[in-house]
Amino acid sequence: MPDSSIELNARVAPFSPYVALRHLVRSLPLTVGPSTSVRETLLLLDRTHGDAVVVVDATNRVPLGIITLHDVVRRVALEAGDLQAPIAAVMTSGLITVPADSTAHQASVIMVRRGVHHLVLVEADGSYFNIVSQTDLYTLPGAQSTDLVTSILAARDLSTLVTLAGEIRALVGRMVAERVSADALCNRLSSLNDLLTLQVIELVSGQFDLPYVPWCWLVFGSEGRLEQTLATDQDNGLIFAADSDQQAAVLREAFAPFAWAVNEALDACGFPLCKGHIMASNPQWCLSADEWRAAFSGWLESPQPEAVLNSSIFFDLRGLYGNETLANDLRSWLLARAHLYPIFLRAMVDNTLNWESPLNWWKGFRTALDKEFPHTIDLKKHGSRPFVDAARVWALGRQIPDTNTVERLRLAGEQIGIAAYDMAALIDAFQHIQRLRLEQQVSGGEEALANRVDPDELHELDRLILKESFKQVGYLQKRLIREYAPG
Repeated sequence: MPDSSIELNARVAPFSPYVALRHLVRSLPLTVGPSTSVRETLLLLDRTHGDAVVVVDATNRVPLGIITLHDVVRRVALEAGDLQAPIAAVMTSGLITVPADSTAHQASVIMVRRGVHHLVLVEADGSYFNIVSQTDLYTLPGAQSTDLVTSILAARDLSTLVTLAGEIRALVGRMVAERVSADALCNRLSSLNDLLTLQVIELVSGQFDLPYVPWCWLVFGSEGRLEQTLATDQDNGLIFAADSDQQAAVLREAFAPFAWAVNEALDACGFPLCKGHIMASNPQWCLSADEWRAAFSGWLESPQPEAVLNSSIFFDLRGLYGNETLANDLRSWLLARAHLYPIFLRAMVDNTLNWESPLNWWKGFRTALDKEFPHTIDLKKHGSRPFVDAARVWALGRQIPDTNTVERLRLAGEQIGIAAYDMAALIDAFQHIQRLRLEQQVSGGEEALANRVDPDELHELDRLILKESFKQVGYLQKRLIREYAPG
């Protein structure tokens, strides 16, 4: 009988769309060699109650193929396959593999988009780690049964995607009306927007003769954090492989028309062009892997105000389309270095502490912080931003790879020793503010008011919770000061 790995993953975390897959899978990591017979493989699946087994190279454990119970029925039973034949003869090759440190959200999007039920997880060296299945994930909440997702995947022209983008916003509006939690709202919105953007890039890329080099479309800011709301513009870039500065310049020019076409298409779908020109069509953000590292190094080594501002956008990077290894390697490289620059981290903390509380000294609302919009509070600037900034500081300082604010807070809290009760209060405060932002955006009105709310117009319970949410920022900032104040 061939060797097989049957040890369960030691750490099984609660489901979250942002958790790394290596901490989520619950299946037995079953493997067989390519010469193992079909009969032996079926006996292994029966003995372990598994639904899939990966065929690996015996020398370096590189995955070669996969066989599932569905494959067994179709290829062995129905087609009267030879049970003594090597499993390599009936396995599915051309595997879809993802890094074991990818998130559940990424795996869900890939499964829905590619129409598969299993993904093979690999380590950085390409060796097999485990399988993730749809039973391990909840996939996109209700995604595979919705006409909306099916329509996005079937879209073959931009006008259809523009219409579907409107349907996504309408769906979110209905969810807001049903008082769905902010976490579920942002997860659904980000998942659908990811699928839509992937389809946009796929359609546009087919219109260009792109350079034959590894490249990846990057997303930053709220999209990188999987925290998009309905009032989110584009923050994206492009990373590619190049052997020299000269080659990078040539490739940048070659990618430019494609990047601009994608930016324009996304704009048509309701993602406005970035006013600060943080888009892949800007040559400043269409860079080789070495050029991106040089840009990050410059910000870390010289924490000027512009560098700190850039950190609030670019340090939440995520690879969306293409060779995601380029994005993952860049993020790993950044995490390995950021904590070595305490002056930069301190500058980020100082920027976070530069926050005007929307509460006065007797804990009533201060609505005169902006004379242009009296009687309102900016829920992004004065509400969600201090949570996002603090979580980013902790992620960089403690080498936490997650980009999502809630996951960053949770993981940092475990390392710092913040009591579970206190961390739950922080997360609830952040999510309450996010939900109020979405409610305001769904209600319509001018763009400048998309993140603003008049507290007098809120339900009494929402007002009380909002006050408590703002108080949590004070607790958060005291923790930052305690950790990063010069000693």
